[in-house]
Amino acid sequence: MTGTIYVIAEMAYSHDGSVDLAERIVRDAASAGADAISIHITHMPDYMVRDYGTGAGRVSAGKETSPIYDYLCDISLSFDQWERVAAVAREVGLDLVIMPNDGPSLDFAVTLSPDALVVPPACFEEHDFIDAVGRQGTPIYLRVGGATLGEIESVIERLRATGAGAITLLYGHQNYPTSIADTSLRFLECLRNSFGLPVGIADHVDADDDFALMAPLLAIPLGITCIEKHITHDRAKRGEDFESALNGDELARLVTLVRKAEMALGVPHAAGLDASSRKYRGNVRKRLVAARAIAAGETITADALIAKRSDAGVSPAHKALFVGSTARTGIAADQGMAFDLIVGAAP
Repeated sequence: MTGTIYVIAEMAYSHDGSVDLAERIVRDAASAGADAISIHITHMPDYMVRDYGTGAGRVSAGKETSPIYDYLCDISLSFDQWERVAAVAREVGLDLVIMPNDGPSLDFAVTLSPDALVVPPACFEEHDFIDAVGRQGTPIYLRVGGATLGEIESVIERLRATGAGAITLLYGHQNYPTSIADTSLRFLECLRNSFGLPVGIADHVDADDDFALMAPLLAIPLGITCIEKHITHDRAKRGEDFESALNGDELARLVTLVRKAEMALGVPHAAGLDASSRKYRGNVRKRLVAARAIAAGETITADALIAKRSDAGVSPAHKALFVGSTARTGIAADQGMAFDLIVGAAP
């Protein structure tokens, strides 16, 4: 992990059924500086009925023309293919985050030794599945889009009861793409305060909109610990999950901005002045100088002193110590005032 915020590149179905594209996406995610790759593993016979209806919001735009079951079967990778993809993730140094969508997929996912498991929103009321995920003892990303607070609390309790690892609530409005008005970033604070758990954003803003790079950055000062962002091989080809997916170079730009945002936010407490602040202070603070020429032996009056930006001279806060003193030597106009130039400084 290269920063405080854990960046997860979510592949979902953007591989379009090609194991070669899946491997390329993994490598692109690593090159972009992501910390992890998130994959969705599905065993269709255990995930969906054959006559499940297609339509807008169920698959990506332009893919609604064929039965969704057949379409997803065509673009789902086999378990053997996922083993290849997982091996590439390990090779390029990415953590492996897996969202299994059904029991057989969970059983297989465990064999890949994932760094974390994701509980999908489709399974929130599937108690046996949630219990099985929890029993793995791995860290959990709990997707909470479309769930009520009561449902979230219930799933958290079940996971804890079965020995789950650390739980992070992953929030993102699940429309593809998500409208700006529905992004609801402040809900992240509600989740963190309600459950006392780490929260992250799973952002689905239209990837063609500049705000797709801005929304995750705005979430950082709200206390998130992770950002999940879709990645694809080429958004222009409009494959599955293209709407909110960044190309590899765009993800790299986002990661760069995230790391800069982390540095810019700094720490939430007062600290001593750093080197650059001390330099700035030294450059801009005024110093006490002679407002006019002062003769040796002259009693210095207030009107003989002035605060100006200068490289020499004591702080203007010491002006009262000079008023009423005697000039030890002649002092030129604009000369910085120093205590060795006077005799009898006021107490």
